Amino acid sequence: MSERETEPADPTLESLRRRLTEFAAARSWEPFHTPKNLAAALTVEAGELLEIFQWLTPEQAAAVMSEPDLAYRVRDEVADVLAYLLQFCTAVGVDPLTALAAKIERNELRFPAPGAGKRPGAGAGG
Repeated sequence: MSERETEPADPTLESLRRRLTEFAAARSWEPFHTPKNLAAALTVEAGELLEIFQWLTPEQAAAVMSEPDLAYRVRDEVADVLAYLLQFCTAVGVDPLTALAAKIERNELRFPAPGAGKRPGAGAGG
């Protein structure tokens, strides 16, 4: 039975990270998966995602996922970006979910929502 057949129906970030690590190891790619190389590859893949939207109007960009060929390309590039991000995180020892949660918390403090911290019923000057 292949690993793919044993993968849960709803994969977790950890199971995907593990599969990527095993995939690279089986091909002896580890020497190339340095933080610098993975960051560069991540940037290239993000650029390929951007390329799909280059020169589109906002309306065309909003409709991309309704076009099967473009939607396929978007999903493929999103997968590539996420794969390299997970591999980068593995290489540098960052838990991406913990890092994201901490960043959201910092952003909530730095950029409070309009009216945050006001007493209920207080007016605009409250």
